[in-house]
Amino acid sequence: MTRRPSTSGDVLRLIREGGVSTRAELGRRTGLSRPAVALRVNELIAHGLVTERADGPSTGGRPPSRLAFDASGGAVLIANLGRSRGQVAVTDLAGTILARTAITPGPDPGTTLGRLLPEWSALLGACGSPPVRGAGVAVPDAVEPGTGIWDGTPIGPPIAERFGAAVPCFLDNDVNAAALGEYRSRFRRDVDDLLFVKLSTGIGAGIILGGRVQRGALGAAGEIGHIPAGDDDGTVRCRCGNLGCVEAVAGGAALLARSPAADLAELAALARAGDPATVALVRDAGRRIGEVVAGAVNLLNPAVVVLGGDLTGAEEPLMAGVREAVYQRATALATRRLRIEPSLLGDEAGLAGCAALVLDHVLAPEAVDTLLASASPRGS
Repeated sequence: MTRRPSTSGDVLRLIREGGVSTRAELGRRTGLSRPAVALRVNELIAHGLVTERADGPSTGGRPPSRLAFDASGGAVLIANLGRSRGQVAVTDLAGTILARTAITPGPDPGTTLGRLLPEWSALLGACGSPPVRGAGVAVPDAVEPGTGIWDGTPIGPPIAERFGAAVPCFLDNDVNAAALGEYRSRFRRDVDDLLFVKLSTGIGAGIILGGRVQRGALGAAGEIGHIPAGDDDGTVRCRCGNLGCVEAVAGGAALLARSPAADLAELAALARAGDPATVALVRDAGRRIGEVVAGAVNLLNPAVVVLGGDLTGAEEPLMAGVREAVYQRATALATRRLRIEPSLLGDEAGLAGCAALVLDHVLAPEAVDTLLASASPRGS
């Protein structure tokens, strides 16, 4: 049986997500008495999580007051880190970016954290130093769920030491973060199941099933870059140590080794300009990637496949190759309504996913109730 909303945290969720905007409607939705509703709403207002304005539609007499979530009641620190570049930002409690900057990750997690923390401090100061409610970090490595450890380095303690012991930190793989960001920003109202495939120097996937990220037992779900691409490529050594992985023959590093381009941006520019050799190279890579994606489509039956990463700068031949292989090799039932689309968010997907990772936890009813029990009202 579903628990009837009753706490202040439950009331906040109804205001944030349930479309509830008046005290009377809260009473109808929760079954709480008018004094009980008033107690919870006033508590949320006092802690800067809800605002109330007398601008509701009137049916005669005084217009009703309208309740709204106050996203300015705190800040979230986020960082989307790749191997060679990253983005750092501060958002409000709705996930809207308030300030951002670029960062160059270091050679190891400790060095990267040493660069990240002062950037967050500077951005936070530029936003007026609102209270920090949490931090979310995406990294280019598999992360064992719930550990908060990046390549042997716990990231929570230095963040808590700098921004407050009560600031929780959430860590995930960068592809999972991008998948979550794409889903929440573009698809959550239409579909429940999504496969996000990142095509850059390497190849990886983020899996959304039933609206939730699927990380696997040890955080290694989605490593499709290390699925064999075909028998004829069985002599190509992959960075994982195996032979013939699709990343080794169709990832960005493999394509650059067979192209005059200096980097993936230049390779994409050559493809967009119609350079015949580059178009053929990228389309063939798309076919090989599509063969692996077809297997994932058969296994997971997503409603949409989103292709992101630096290689999607060569969108037309890449998408053509992927679609050709998927629709040819996946089952007719799995592809009957399947959409294969390019990412429209780019790097923003990872940042949006990092924000969602934090907000899902810190604005959960139980977490809000804990915050209200331990924090002083705003201005006191």
